[in-house]
Amino acid sequence: MLNLTFLGAARTVTGSKYLLTNNKLNCLIDCGLFQGMKSLRLKNWDPFVIPPKSIDSIVLTHAHIDHSGYLPLLVRQGFQGKIFCTPSTEALCRILLPDSARLQEEEAEYANRKGFSKHHPALPLYNEKDAEIALKHFFAIEFHKPFELSPGVMASLIPAGHILGAASVYIDCEGRRLCFTGDLGREKDLVMNPPETCEEADYLVVESTYGSRIHEVEDPLKLLEEVINRTAKRGGVVLIPSFAVGRAQLLLYALYRLKKESRIPDIPVFLNSPMAEDATGVFCRFQGEHRLNPEDSKGACESAHYIHSIEESKGLNKKSGPMILIASSGMLTGGRVLHHLKAFGGDKKNTIVFTGYQAIGTRGEALIRGSKSVKIHGEMVPIEAEIVQMDSLSAHADQREILNWLSKFKKRPKKTFLVHGETEASVILKSLIEKELGWNCYIPELMEKVVLV
Repeated sequence: MLNLTFLGAARTVTGSKYLLTNNKLNCLIDCGLFQGMKSLRLKNWDPFVIPPKSIDSIVLTHAHIDHSGYLPLLVRQGFQGKIFCTPSTEALCRILLPDSARLQEEEAEYANRKGFSKHHPALPLYNEKDAEIALKHFFAIEFHKPFELSPGVMASLIPAGHILGAASVYIDCEGRRLCFTGDLGREKDLVMNPPETCEEADYLVVESTYGSRIHEVEDPLKLLEEVINRTAKRGGVVLIPSFAVGRAQLLLYALYRLKKESRIPDIPVFLNSPMAEDATGVFCRFQGEHRLNPEDSKGACESAHYIHSIEESKGLNKKSGPMILIASSGMLTGGRVLHHLKAFGGDKKNTIVFTGYQAIGTRGEALIRGSKSVKIHGEMVPIEAEIVQMDSLSAHADQREILNWLSKFKKRPKKTFLVHGETEASVILKSLIEKELGWNCYIPELMEKVVLV
């Protein structure tokens, strides 16, 4: 009997974890951290549903922390198997996981020093040593190369677009094929190639992040050009909270293009994320996985001043505009960007630009809803800066792109599970898939187990 349990990213967009089991197999697809609302973040501290030592293997769709960030904790709790992923995902995880640990350690230390945590002492979920140990379990597999999860259970990784190394996962088990899409990329992304088509699966687990929305059709470079120019005229700072992997590299390329074409003034661009700097180097190394030629890759990588030390980061807060400042994290959940938000968010001449999905309960989501203050480090910080959301720079397929991708199946799956989306987005996408494709769709609950007959 083949069972699938939804341990995360069910009726929410974070904490991606799916447990596939039978009498011979305990395999985890993705192993991400919950982010956003406190009620979700607290789940990261819950005991794992089964003993981690009993898990045979893990397959990662891609490197983003909501898909990979729980790995150091799982290994510390006893996981001993292999973690399969593409070579570029492994390269990115070697940057992201230690950085995730360092950020947690820094935030715990800051909370203890400032005394704003309810926990005494505040502790990180895991530390940098845990992350380094987890990385020893990684086993890189090229796209399209079949590999064995256990006797009689084969898997393969298919390009999904989205970010460098991102894959959809096919698993063949007990005469059935499962497909886990991971996060699907855009059809016409500025940087990444489109996701490869899946033609057949008995069971499909598909993301629904933008299941209720269609991205803006306007040229994202034009929108970014307009935002930068009007902010520069005010003498302001353009603050861009950015995911360090994928979005930061897209932004660097966009700014490189705009300056090269003299569409924006030659104002300084700062990238304040050591992780994003390292990821940009990986991006240039894996040339064949994206659209950019070597010249444009080099131009994008050299389009910003890179900030390394905490002292340099603090120094940025004393600068005045016009300038462009990119810093992680993309949903304002932590990191150096929070200090920049405190420094620049209260001034009307500045602009905060969101270029990706903002999960419910994050500071980013509060600001795009119109909130005039957010809580940072235990205090309420007033926000007067202009707020701009640019979905056209999103790395996720929108409603129509997901439907187009699904429509290329040669035959309908027995059942399609909609995950990695808020409930409303999943419900709307479910209705459209059933109406347009006639498929059997289901939206699982968190921790729900289903039998794949």
